[in-house]
Amino acid sequence: MRIKEISLRQDPDLRKELALLARGCDFVLPSRFKKRLKAFQQVQIQTKKEESLPPSLSQTIPTFYFPRGCPKEKVNIDAVIAKIEGTFSQFPNERARLEDMGKVAKACECPLYWKGPLFYCAGGERTGCVSVHKFVAMWRKILQTCHDDAAKFIHLLMNPGCNYLVQEDFIPFLQDVVNSHPGLSFLKEASEFHSRYITTVVQRIFYTVNRSWSGRITCNELRKSSFLQNVALLEEEADINQLTEYFSYEHFYVIYCKFWELDTDHDLYIDPKDLARHNDHAISNRMIERIFSGAVTRGRKAQKEGKLSYADFVWFLISEEDKKTPTSIEYWFRCMDLDGDGALSMYELEYFYEEQCQKLDNMAIEPLPFEDCLCQMLDLVKPQCDEKITLHDLKKCKLANVFFDTFFNIEKYLDHEQKDQFSMLRDGENESQEISDWEKYAAEEYDILVAEEAASDQWNDGDTPVLSARTANLIQSYLETGHSSTDFNLPFLD
Repeated sequence: MRIKEISLRQDPDLRKELALLARGCDFVLPSRFKKRLKAFQQVQIQTKKEESLPPSLSQTIPTFYFPRGCPKEKVNIDAVIAKIEGTFSQFPNERARLEDMGKVAKACECPLYWKGPLFYCAGGERTGCVSVHKFVAMWRKILQTCHDDAAKFIHLLMNPGCNYLVQEDFIPFLQDVVNSHPGLSFLKEASEFHSRYITTVVQRIFYTVNRSWSGRITCNELRKSSFLQNVALLEEEADINQLTEYFSYEHFYVIYCKFWELDTDHDLYIDPKDLARHNDHAISNRMIERIFSGAVTRGRKAQKEGKLSYADFVWFLISEEDKKTPTSIEYWFRCMDLDGDGALSMYELEYFYEEQCQKLDNMAIEPLPFEDCLCQMLDLVKPQCDEKITLHDLKKCKLANVFFDTFFNIEKYLDHEQKDQFSMLRDGENESQEISDWEKYAAEEYDILVAEEAASDQWNDGDTPVLSARTANLIQSYLETGHSSTDFNLPFLD
């Protein structure tokens, strides 16, 4: 606050002293008068200095950090609220049920499948309906504090007192998608698969969005991802399988069937021996030990000691079939980094390559000496330091899949060996123009499963059995657990 300049005679204390002095009173001492005069002069000097100083630095730098989105200048909250109130007036007693929330979501200018989160955040789950007053109070608060879609979505789904989302927060939202999306209508008669599908989608969300591996999706992570765009596409795309990033039922079907084949006792957990059978023992035992060590499964509540849950298997299978994504590179890097120092040493590479050499010897194939293999991998990755390979080196390399397969996947390693280096480099350069390795794998596997199911249907109709060995073994193992043959069939898309 600026101090206004006043004259000497306007100072009330000095005026009193001068009056006493003029009357001849000896109460005022000269030393006291001089002291007051000096203090007054210092105040005047300080005031002039403050007036000449420029504005403080904090006043000249505009605000640049908006954790809940950058506020928009022209947002007429009252107009939005009036539109919402007009929508509620169409419902009996101005109360909306879950099936009515699609209209309310549109009044809120939100995508259709935000209807579930809007309903639950306003307390609809407890009472079965939401009153206009309670919803308006909730939405007005969100509009005042959350300024973009990511912040609003986090607020709708999060637990009170949190500013992030955990896996359980997505379940009510996804259950509403399962119940109401036309592309999943065939699942209404197979409610036992709802939780499996939801688990798969939740894991795919965290696999892609939660870049920090913290188990908590922050507003910034959600903002940087494509998840909310995919949620908006749910309204426009009737075929759920076109949304391959998160919601595809075909992808879920492939993952679940692969897990079912390995889970021989069907307790929804697999042990190292079960996982070793994946893809005909293609993955090395040393790598399987690392997967079960907790390097990539740390902090998961569903994990049992020495077991891999279905949720963990989703991460494993996607990482195994597409080793070019940031999450898959981090997944396998964590497994190969034995000492956890953030770099792969020559010792660690040799440790995994030894088992590969043993497998090649058993196949009567002469393995490449480790020194020669190491030279090839260093030329492939081009690390900043020749003595170690960092995570940054592998993310910068376009052929991380070739690197990882060389050290722990014998089948894919041999496939790469049959290709020349130029074709692999060309594939790496064109990867952004094509569908991902995971999407290719899921499409091929789903076609195989559909063919097997068709053969199974033909067998059930009394025709000649044309059942694949894999499906026959799958059904047989299921029957051994006490289930009937009619219980096995997963719902297929028409």
